[in-house]
Amino acid sequence: MKSSKLTRAPTLDDVARTAGLSSMTVSRALNTPHLVRPKTVEKVLQAVRVTGYIPNALAGGLASRRSRLIAVVVPQINNNMFVDTIQTLSDELALRGYHMLLCVAGYTQQTESELVSTLLSRRPDGVVLTGIHHSPELKKIILNAAIPVVEIWDLTPTPLDMLVGFSHEKIGIATGEYLYRKGYRRPGLLWAGDQRAAQRKRGLCEVLSHYGIGEPGQVDVPLPASLALGRSGLTALLAQNDYDVIVCSSDTLAQGAIMEAESRGMSVPGDLAVIGFGDLDFAASNRPAITTVSVDRRAIGCRAATLLADRIEGVGQGESIVDIGFHLIERESA
Repeated sequence: MKSSKLTRAPTLDDVARTAGLSSMTVSRALNTPHLVRPKTVEKVLQAVRVTGYIPNALAGGLASRRSRLIAVVVPQINNNMFVDTIQTLSDELALRGYHMLLCVAGYTQQTESELVSTLLSRRPDGVVLTGIHHSPELKKIILNAAIPVVEIWDLTPTPLDMLVGFSHEKIGIATGEYLYRKGYRRPGLLWAGDQRAAQRKRGLCEVLSHYGIGEPGQVDVPLPASLALGRSGLTALLAQNDYDVIVCSSDTLAQGAIMEAESRGMSVPGDLAVIGFGDLDFAASNRPAITTVSVDRRAIGCRAATLLADRIEGVGQGESIVDIGFHLIERESA
């Protein structure tokens, strides 16, 4: 009776022999594919499939002092505002040979701090944080970790490290100027609040005050925004006062508000104008099409990934702050 043999796990050398390449070339193709000819990378990947080789990420990380992981912390994944940014970030990091470790922190600084502490135990090569408002504990943790960090979706001259975003306050100012220029004098706010939305509201209210327009009526709704909250929020606003325009903190709320207005027989924008934020995929196709503020969400993900990978690999120009900007898009709803 023959004794059973334990099969040996395939090694990097096995992949190299199968591909007809050196072990060094195979290693480069797996760890830094952007530095290797595409045909060579494909030959290596085919050999990996044939041999069933599983790269030892831990061993590779110890040898290079890199984990190839990028920790990404966002407040929500069921918010369409972040979807394009997250997907582009993941795609661009993959092209550079990195993998995204995604965590959802909600909107509390304490949860964000606890999550980042846990993530850092995995020794990521870099971290992406949403926003610029963090707890003192988190700032200390990040500084002590001494790894590249990119903050996204906000703007400040003093980021923790690097930053890709836009000014929420300037968006509020631009929205206020637009309202006044169009002749709206009785605005109402339908708001799902976080600190970034609060900055937009602050800029808006400063402009309204400058033009002698009193504090607008406001209804706050919980996060995440939804069509139902847009409808119920407009109902609550109309019970308070009479408005000629409703400014919403997101396109989702704006769409819900338009639905509710039309269900009451109100014309948008004839009886009531509506403005959103985000230029989500449905905004231009909605009827009426939604006047909104557009931010290049994919560009944020792309630039954040590039900044991190360049810093980790010691290449690039050392750029630390990228202002993506924004565009106020005039459509039918206002």
